[in-house]
Amino acid sequence: MIRHFIDLWDITVEEGWLVLDDSLRIKEGAPQEKILEGKYFALIFTKPSTRTRVSFEISIRKLGGEVMFLQENNLQLVRGEDLKDTARTLSRYLDGVVIRTDSHEKLKEFAGYSSIPVINALTDMSHPCQVLSDVFTLYERFGEGIKDLKIAYVGDGNNLCNTWLVAAGLFGLKLFVSTPEGYEPSSYYYQAGEDLCKITGGSIYLTPNPVEAVKDADVVYTDVWVSMNQDRDEEKLQALKNYQVNSELLKHAKDTVLVMHCLPAKKGEEITEDVFERFVDFIFTQAENRVYAQMGLLKLLFTQQ
Repeated sequence: MIRHFIDLWDITVEEGWLVLDDSLRIKEGAPQEKILEGKYFALIFTKPSTRTRVSFEISIRKLGGEVMFLQENNLQLVRGEDLKDTARTLSRYLDGVVIRTDSHEKLKEFAGYSSIPVINALTDMSHPCQVLSDVFTLYERFGEGIKDLKIAYVGDGNNLCNTWLVAAGLFGLKLFVSTPEGYEPSSYYYQAGEDLCKITGGSIYLTPNPVEAVKDADVVYTDVWVSMNQDRDEEKLQALKNYQVNSELLKHAKDTVLVMHCLPAKKGEEITEDVFERFVDFIFTQAENRVYAQMGLLKLLFTQQ
């Protein structure tokens, strides 16, 4: 069976915890079988990337696989080849494809015509590998105690926010989301998260008040206000100005609060420089953990086909 990973709900609750456990064992130095030996992967990216590209190349190679990087504008897609034909062609050459694109619908179409696993490395709607790594970062620190944490997401209701809604459901987390009116996360992802919460005991609370979201929070998470390929909309920036993660906002959180950011950061907008530097080690642990979480995910997808 082909295992695509388009959204976080493409793995079960049990598989999610298995990935966390495997990722921790990998990071702690457990010997790894070269489960991807003899397998060939392509990274197909429309958007620029630092952490996602490098961490996937390392993840695949550490597990014994070979990987090539392909910019979408260097493929025949740029000359009008049907996406489905590209998917069918690459399926004859490769064992897996990792795609970073500006359109979730394009990713789903590609997967629909692919006979090899397709992994979402970011779309306009979802970033499941990032959030899986973020949950792993908290799991590494707190173990199953992550279920007792109050996690606050503050800022734009973007692809990261959408995926955190699903993560709250999948892992039974307590998530408070604060976004301005008009910039809320997708109702589709919210409903998916709520449905999973009924199974796992997680909870999702939406509020336009960032102080309410951050009050007594254990973790505060933010992301850029202007995503890649988006124009700098002054109206949006104005709406988000009270959602900056700064020292004043963090006064409402627990003294032991941790701040997370998926990077890159636009310091002075969604987060202040002083707060970023205060939590810099934890933020870059997030970045490092992309490798281990993706190795755990790849092990799942390629040993349970």
